[in-house]
Amino acid sequence: MSRAQEWLDSYLRAWKSKDESDVRAIFTDDAEYWFRPNDAEPVRGIDAIVEMWAGDEPVEPEYAFEVLIEDERLGIIKGHVDYPGHQHYTNLWEVYFAPDGRAQRFVEWFMTPRKRADNL
Repeated sequence: MSRAQEWLDSYLRAWKSKDESDVRAIFTDDAEYWFRPNDAEPVRGIDAIVEMWAGDEPVEPEYAFEVLIEDERLGIIKGHVDYPGHQHYTNLWEVYFAPDGRAQRFVEWFMTPRKRADNL
């Protein structure tokens, strides 16, 4: 199994469990978590990331993700998340790995579907 796939599997486990030790296992102490690449500032540091992850989801999400490309320092992951009755997101993630395999920098590119015009 690849580094990026192992990290992705651990990310999904942490997302579901919301367990602090699961979250700490995938991000370095000094990690940056960017919700969008053009945000003014990321969530910075493992304690802030753990606190951010502690929040409840609006509903149980349905999701699918796959590793697109990777090397020893970077994984690119694509997928989608559907919060039934709430929102649907298409995602592209940049995961910059520390030598130990945890993410030192995580950049999320999430998109919402465009609204269709009635005449299209």
